[in-house]
Amino acid sequence: MGSACHTLSLPRSTWYRRQKQASSPDPDIDLKDRIQRLALAKSVYGYRRMTVELQRAGLIVNHKRVLRIMREDNLLCLRKRRFIKTTDSEHGLPVYPNLKIGLVVDGIDQLWVADITYIRLQGEFIYLAVILDAHSRRVIGWALSRRIDTELTLAALRMALKSRTVRPGLIHHSDQGVQYAATEYINLLKENGIQVSMSRRGTPYDNAQAESFMKTLKYEEVYLSDYANLTEARQSIGRFLEQIYNRERLHSKIGYVPPEEFEAGLSRHNQTTIC
Repeated sequence: MGSACHTLSLPRSTWYRRQKQASSPDPDIDLKDRIQRLALAKSVYGYRRMTVELQRAGLIVNHKRVLRIMREDNLLCLRKRRFIKTTDSEHGLPVYPNLKIGLVVDGIDQLWVADITYIRLQGEFIYLAVILDAHSRRVIGWALSRRIDTELTLAALRMALKSRTVRPGLIHHSDQGVQYAATEYINLLKENGIQVSMSRRGTPYDNAQAESFMKTLKYEEVYLSDYANLTEARQSIGRFLEQIYNRERLHSKIGYVPPEEFEAGLSRHNQTTIC
């Protein structure tokens, strides 16, 4: 087992948990996702109000099951903490129109989509910022931190800028959160000739591609792991993003090939066309 963990570059605790879950899929995985999202939006809710909220949404669930899940995921204590949401649009900074509306993306580096999500460790929450190429679905920039600040999103953007070629007309799309509206972030985009686009307020569907990716990340990596600390989370999540998602996972929207393979195919096609 030790050599297997070393070969896969996985923490031992994560390996054990995945082996256990592979043999017995978690029947609560969808409910856990709903509860975690509600707990972030309504951090003062205890398990009884959470149960009623879920029932009002049409789920058949009792308070005992909700209490168990909230206790296992350390969500009962959120009501006693100051909690920071991933999107803070009450900042007074300039916001930008949604340039995605009516946009047809037919090549890489025409549209980048960005988003932030939270990840629960054993005793705290950390935050992940990600940037995707909208055409290939490839993760081109990411950063992980205990702080949900502009430096988090800047780190992901700097990675994307380092790894990609900025093409004329490239659009960067995000929500209206303060981390994306910050002067330093906007300036870095404009200095590189990138147009700024933001979702309409309270309209998460405007950034549906990023939202869908975050759900994939949660279901295929985060919920199958039990990160002890930030270092362990960075190791496992980095492996998922760069190795599994970009190079191995088949994506239905791009013909059931991995994003890197899809981009390589585009490059070969373009070279053939030129010749």
